[in-house]
Amino acid sequence: MGLIKKFIFLLFLGLFIYALLVRLNDDIAKDTEPYIYSKIEDVPSKKAGLLLGTSKYLRGGKINYFYKYRIDSAVKLFKSGKIKAIVVSGDNGSKYYDETTTMHDDLVARGVPSKYISLDYAGFRTLDSIVRAEAIFGLRDYIIISQRFHLERAIYIAHAKGQKVIGFASKDFKNTVWAKRMEHRELLARAKAFLDIHILGKEPKFYGSRVDVLYRD
Repeated sequence: MGLIKKFIFLLFLGLFIYALLVRLNDDIAKDTEPYIYSKIEDVPSKKAGLLLGTSKYLRGGKINYFYKYRIDSAVKLFKSGKIKAIVVSGDNGSKYYDETTTMHDDLVARGVPSKYISLDYAGFRTLDSIVRAEAIFGLRDYIIISQRFHLERAIYIAHAKGQKVIGFASKDFKNTVWAKRMEHRELLARAKAFLDIHILGKEPKFYGSRVDVLYRD
């Protein structure tokens, strides 16, 4: 095969793969749309919320507003009575990086009692957080808290695992360079989620002992 033919072949292969990624992305967005809420007053009440982690700070020490707005959402849901407990799930891969404890401390500082916050230190990936929510914390019917682009994938995974979940969309950054970057990243993340669930049968990195979640009366 000549160089030009190889180039044309790779070009069309790349376009075909990209088209598949876009179709999968659109299907996930469409299928999960009815389960995502953005107004507190519209959200059905559930016993618990699953707060998905991210780093509090960006490189250079600036606040990560994805993190801030997720904390804001969890506090609003709890104080409005929409949820009676919060499971915070994040990456605690080393002693120098601990999303879970940071989220816990910031929720407590905002008035959420510590006893109603359960900690999942092994939420290394969204799939890990979702599977462990049920396997470790006994959640099946709950609210996932994150930005919309992330919620769509999280809800897709949860529904594929037979969980009855909805999502609360935290404030996002529409039509910005950062938002576009995250949208392109999601194309690959959703393809990986599809493969992990339907082809590879991926499991969480860790399971562990069951944790009893304490719910506010």
